[in-house]
Amino acid sequence: MKIVVAMDSFKGSLKAGEAVSAVAAGLKEALPEAEIAALPVSDGGEGVLDVLLRISGGQSVSADVCGPLGEPLTASYGMAGNTASDGMAGATAFIALASASGLPLVPPERRNPLYTTTRGTGMLIMDALRAGARDIVIGLGGSATNDGATGLLSALGYRFLDADGRELPGTGESLPKIASIDASEVSPMVKQARFRAVCDVDSPLCGPLGAARVFAPQKGADADTVERLEQGMRHFATVLYKHTGVDVATLKGAGAAGGTGGGIAALLGAKLLPGIDFILDALHFDDIIAGASLVITGEGRADRQSVMGKVVSGILRRTRPAGKPLVALCGSYTDSQELNAAGITSVFSLTSGPVSLAEAMAPGYAREHLRQLAVQVGRLAGMFHPGL
Repeated sequence: MKIVVAMDSFKGSLKAGEAVSAVAAGLKEALPEAEIAALPVSDGGEGVLDVLLRISGGQSVSADVCGPLGEPLTASYGMAGNTASDGMAGATAFIALASASGLPLVPPERRNPLYTTTRGTGMLIMDALRAGARDIVIGLGGSATNDGATGLLSALGYRFLDADGRELPGTGESLPKIASIDASEVSPMVKQARFRAVCDVDSPLCGPLGAARVFAPQKGADADTVERLEQGMRHFATVLYKHTGVDVATLKGAGAAGGTGGGIAALLGAKLLPGIDFILDALHFDDIIAGASLVITGEGRADRQSVMGKVVSGILRRTRPAGKPLVALCGSYTDSQELNAAGITSVFSLTSGPVSLAEAMAPGYAREHLRQLAVQVGRLAGMFHPGL
């Protein structure tokens, strides 16, 4: 008898590994003889670096870079092996954009995506290239930015110039001023590397579902700023097309991390990949669930959007064809009918009574109540499933 536990982080509360451990402990209490496959997962956003390091057995590396506002910052990335998984020469580096360019790094009162930059993420990439990496996997999620990756690319040697030939900083405010792109100073190491981006959204660069209009308000932009960023992103897409011949305006995933997906797709040739599928493939998830009686997933909050993208939907795409029941354990949930209709067998909240949001998100509370909830799910599964 086998139960697969594949959990995302509970944002602001538990890392994916902590959530998985709590559920596995509860299941073992209820079903001591069960085989529990514990799999922390991510969609490319929060916690992606921890998950990729766990899968690869890689090591964390620290580097001095700059934060979203240009402030000095020590951030980390992962390095695994001397060759990529497909035999490509050079180690694989795992870069979480949020490590150096994430929204939590900016105080709430200073959040404005006109002025934030992904430059620190580019500095992490350069550090990894100097250390021998030639396969770069970038987790796009949780950014404070809307600069189209111009900050990141500037750190790799690209120069974004205005109509007078002056170099512009890599910020959202600079996008409408870009007249040309100079790649003459790009490091040869960049040209030798392969870039892949794992995206937690499939948003296009521009438009009503694009980087600015959907996500910039979450990063501190007011209505006027959103429109400035939208127009800047449209202009940048035109400049990229003239420079590279690559049209990223409507490319799926181009809007991830404030347009970072679009910028690196055009100038680095990066492949934009659905984050959860990348992680599940790396885990050989389909093989793992083949002999399972039950699959359990979860995240901080589940609603109808959970089955339209990100972790829960990615796992559902694997369990439904395989005929495996899928249970979701969440901090809270709404839209249960939509979740059930999509194929989730049951969804449960870890809160057992009235509680403030702050208390519910406290790691100790979340961990213990997730364990208790898993005990109850395990007891129920043991009664009604013949294999348990």
